[in-house]
Amino acid sequence: MKKAGVSTVAASTVALTGTEISKADMAFKWKLVTAWPKNFPGLGHGANLLAQMITEMSGGRINVKVYGASELVPAFEVFDAVANGTAEMGHSGSYYWKGKSEAAQFFSAVPFGFTAQEMNAWLYYGGGLELWQELYKPFGLIPVPAGNSGVQMAGWFNREIKSVADLDGLKMRIPGLGGEVLRRAGGTTVNLPGGEIFTALQSHNIDATEWVGPYNDLAFGLHKVAKFYYYPGWHEPGSTIEAVINRKAFDALPKDLQQIVMTACKAANMDMISEYTARNNQALDTLINKHNVSVLPLPDDVLKKLKQISGELIAEMAAKDPAVKKVYESVVGFRSQVSRWTEISELAFLKARAL
Repeated sequence: MKKAGVSTVAASTVALTGTEISKADMAFKWKLVTAWPKNFPGLGHGANLLAQMITEMSGGRINVKVYGASELVPAFEVFDAVANGTAEMGHSGSYYWKGKSEAAQFFSAVPFGFTAQEMNAWLYYGGGLELWQELYKPFGLIPVPAGNSGVQMAGWFNREIKSVADLDGLKMRIPGLGGEVLRRAGGTTVNLPGGEIFTALQSHNIDATEWVGPYNDLAFGLHKVAKFYYYPGWHEPGSTIEAVINRKAFDALPKDLQQIVMTACKAANMDMISEYTARNNQALDTLINKHNVSVLPLPDDVLKKLKQISGELIAEMAAKDPAVKKVYESVVGFRSQVSRWTEISELAFLKARAL
């Protein structure tokens, strides 16, 4: 197995026999494994762009090769693959790793939590990123934001949801905290990688699924196997996509290349939310006007019940797990201050624009 951070020395320095080779004269070959299908719109493109930026910004001193889900490792083994050095970098969602730490889920999405803009504010300027990196440190990983989908859709359903009672017995693909909320509301939850969702819905192994939003959902053809498309994405109001970096591999880089990796991640984070904002509306028009998809709002009583359960769930988790408590207190504290500004800025403006 390839060890993390193994590098090949540039030809110009090989001849310097007996001379210590500085990091600045070294070239690095990195593998980037993802939880998404290869070249998948939005998520897959984000991984490709990240690899491209690191490679080009470094002048080829770091050459990053992308492996889609199951090309090198299965989608749900990205975390372990980067931790053990099979790959130097991963691209996924932190809510997949609740088996490693329940607190990891908070750095992807919290039901009824942060929007994308608020999430970035918390991570970059509210102490969230420091907590995230502290959580992953025992695993030898450095996590950083590398994308955001924005507010997602509530998902695709093969039956109408008219009341809370309609959630009872519903078998749905939904990961993370949202999945546990739905389970407590009477549903049965399944965690599947993206590439398996269509077949599971088509074969009626599940009754419903959430994935991302119109851009990605259209690409998967989910409209072909489910009739009702619900909003809003209460479970994922601003989902952060993570880049996880093997710490040994990162430490082996010279300072300028370390900065390039981090800058590329931040650029990828901004690019993804911009792409989703542009593409989702185009895809939604196609779903409605070409494929006659029924786009419906979840009833208020359903949303209120899910919000109630979400609050109870997170409070229980915080009471049991010190790591969750620490992250939860940071989320709640930041949300209380940022929501006031959101309400008199973004929300007030959107209401005014709709007049």
